[in-house]
Amino acid sequence: MISHSDYTRLDGLAMAELVRRGEVSASELLEAAIARIEQHNPALNAVIRTRYERARAEAMQVDPHAPFAGVPFLVKDLIATLAGEPTSHGNRHLASIAMPRDSELVRRWRAAGVVMVGRSNTPEFGLTPYTEPAAFGATRNPWSAAHSPGGSSGGSAAAVAARLVPIASGGDGGGSIRIPASCCGLFGLKPSRGMTPTGPEFGELWRGFAIEHVITRSVRDSAAMLDATAGEDGGAPYAAPARPRAFLDEVNAEPGRLRIALSHRPLFGRNVHPDCIAAVDATARLLESLGHIVEEAAPPVDGEACAVAFVTILAGEVWAEIEAVSRLLGRRPRARDIEPATYSLGLLGRSISAAAAAGAARTLQLAGRGMAPFFERHDALLTPTLATPPALIGALQPSAAETGAMRVVNALGAGWLLNAMGVVTPLAAKTFDYMPYTPLFNATGQPAMSVPLHWNDAGLPIGVQFVARLGGEATLLRLAGQLERAKPWFDRVAPGF
Repeated sequence: MISHSDYTRLDGLAMAELVRRGEVSASELLEAAIARIEQHNPALNAVIRTRYERARAEAMQVDPHAPFAGVPFLVKDLIATLAGEPTSHGNRHLASIAMPRDSELVRRWRAAGVVMVGRSNTPEFGLTPYTEPAAFGATRNPWSAAHSPGGSSGGSAAAVAARLVPIASGGDGGGSIRIPASCCGLFGLKPSRGMTPTGPEFGELWRGFAIEHVITRSVRDSAAMLDATAGEDGGAPYAAPARPRAFLDEVNAEPGRLRIALSHRPLFGRNVHPDCIAAVDATARLLESLGHIVEEAAPPVDGEACAVAFVTILAGEVWAEIEAVSRLLGRRPRARDIEPATYSLGLLGRSISAAAAAGAARTLQLAGRGMAPFFERHDALLTPTLATPPALIGALQPSAAETGAMRVVNALGAGWLLNAMGVVTPLAAKTFDYMPYTPLFNATGQPAMSVPLHWNDAGLPIGVQFVARLGGEATLLRLAGQLERAKPWFDRVAPGF
């Protein structure tokens, strides 16, 4: 039987190696995960649905030679589907509707050997950088119960930070892997567009903004899981550049002397907290000590225009999702089936013209074009991951007055009124002021990662973001591996866990 201390100190690959050598069984790892979930999840609310009995049966069938043989794993309750089980998308009605089949990425996770213990909490439709869905309640940050673990993969990040599981799935449409990784002191890589599969239910996610991967404690777990899941996805609208060798091999490879651009300037928002600037500046000094060239530079983007375009595309996607939910429920869209802010954003999307949506797509695609010459001159870009330390629970929620205004608009079904009433602009500003650095790289499709190199005086994690050219995962993973060796974070544990 694996001990409590061994379970909490090992990453996924180390656990799988024990299974491969016959020192621990997949079933023993699973029972250790269940014990941790039962002990700590009531305070965290990271896991919203367990599947213990199915997991116990699946653990008996694990291939011991799989890269993550027997490793306990949580699946974010968004996008990914498991045959015969619901995917709630953070919505109370969808929590009772079983999905017909495994999504392609779930199929690849299974082939990698993980044992899926349950589903992790997420905001409705993954829309917010905090995890406080009305259907399931707020997830709390292991580093401070008063603070958010971020979103939308907040349940997964809280679970990994609390050592419930060593690895959990995430999806990133505007920063939703990198944001919770930053808030919880974890490693979070958003791969290049097209690197992991979206089939068979989707072609592209959020017009190509969103991609699924994992949140981990170690860099090598993230790399090895990308090796297990990346590759051809029949019928997909995108294909990421081919990788010359395994991503896992990159983690221990020296990155060479990189030319790294540094920017504190928010790409979408306005202000940056001193703790986040301090994290970037300390990282820059570390990079220079490792032999890299660090110079101030930023991509040439019109942040305001890109932010408006991003919200325009997203609003349209939300209404399409509301219509899809309504078809599953067998009725026309109803405001009471959806959270007020979600429904209002959807109504805004319904009111936007096709021409406006096409114009927004052009704006973001041109921003992507502008990235190419920038990354011909620089190997990577360094920024804060977020503009502030982790937010307090509830701090980013709409106010009572804003919610009341949205309920009125929702009852009337008049999305155009939101602009007339002045509700959309302050809500968007509040969100982008918190996360001004991450969404642009969803729109441009480049790989980006949050690396846990700093904790502030209050003991809260502060991540830093690195971005590379499209298909530049090897550069990021080499750099992350070097930073992990230079300033280890793996054994840094939240108090009480």
